[in-house]
Amino acid sequence: MTEPAPEAGRLLYLDCFSGAAGNMLLGALLELGVPESVVRDSLATLGLADVRMHTQRVMRGAFRATWLEFEGPDRTPEERRFEQIAELIDKSALSARVRRQSLQVFEALAVAEGRVHGVDPKTVHFHEVGAVDAIGDIVGVCAALEQLGVDRVTASALPLGTGTVESSHGRLPLPAPATVELLRGVPTRPAGVEWETVTPTGAALLRVLSDGFGAMPALTPAGQGFGAGRDRQGPVPNVLRAILGEPSQLFESDVVVQLETNLDDMNPEQLPFLVERLMEDGALDVSLSPLAMKKGRPGQLLRVIGRPEDRERLAQRVLLDSTALGVRFQELPRLKRAREHAQVDTRFGRIGVVVLRSPDGRRSPRPEFEDCARAAREASVPIDEVYRAAAEAASEESPE
Repeated sequence: MTEPAPEAGRLLYLDCFSGAAGNMLLGALLELGVPESVVRDSLATLGLADVRMHTQRVMRGAFRATWLEFEGPDRTPEERRFEQIAELIDKSALSARVRRQSLQVFEALAVAEGRVHGVDPKTVHFHEVGAVDAIGDIVGVCAALEQLGVDRVTASALPLGTGTVESSHGRLPLPAPATVELLRGVPTRPAGVEWETVTPTGAALLRVLSDGFGAMPALTPAGQGFGAGRDRQGPVPNVLRAILGEPSQLFESDVVVQLETNLDDMNPEQLPFLVERLMEDGALDVSLSPLAMKKGRPGQLLRVIGRPEDRERLAQRVLLDSTALGVRFQELPRLKRAREHAQVDTRFGRIGVVVLRSPDGRRSPRPEFEDCARAAREASVPIDEVYRAAAEAASEESPE
């Protein structure tokens, strides 16, 4: 009997309140309805059909969760280089999407290990990362996401434990150096425990598969699953929660970084230049507000909104192109209207528009200012005339 095709367009949120490991993530996906045969068949295409996957329903605190582990003849101390793993995956019968994502995860691991140990990523020996359980976790997670029809993955900020962990490289500090490399630009927080909460494999999966970190996005939940980590006595149960849902048709959510600084000794003529440079550097918005500073001096509050991954670049721009000696920043969850970008034909040429969705199903077009300004200059007409023409064309056409 042929299995029905998976639903498309789904959104998965990973609530990593206790940490993240490959088997925790895979266990949570199995609880969402992925048949175990999907993972076993994926391993068989790699020539690992004799590897056994064991699952068990366990209690972690107040949660019932799925514990998962692999064992078999290939689970040996034998080292595998990245090139060997890549060849194993590339020659398999896995789908193009699963092959691509699996290779990206292992490549991320290789690059992180290479930076830490000062070797070429292609020749990195993965030790325990190259063992069959990690291959099963990584390939299994990628295959499970495809089975569930997940188009987008987001995750919470990651809690990091302290202490040390034994590895093939000896005793390492926590968080493990490779984990820190993989989490560059990813929001983290102290876990308040002395054990490994985020493993390199878990960090690599999240780094590659997640397109954002922060609060749960706007969605209609369809189910949740809990993947179990080791049974530890901590402040919260050692599980990872995966929430599957349909994305909101009206709203989207993400996380932005807000940078601020007070300026009271900068030439006002230079402020527009600073704003322009910040926008060129990827800022989403820049604003200036008048302030009454200490000793009665007038000043300006510079506020910059950007993507978390652009924080350092934007902060450097503020510090280099202004008189500021420091920059404050914080990450903020953001809810925004869902939108589509389109190009419409008008008598003034092609104009870009942003089309917003309304609860009653209507589309509300908003022409792009820069396109309208350019067309108005070229045609020597008021910009409002171009705006009206673009809005009328967008109302008549379907977005491209």
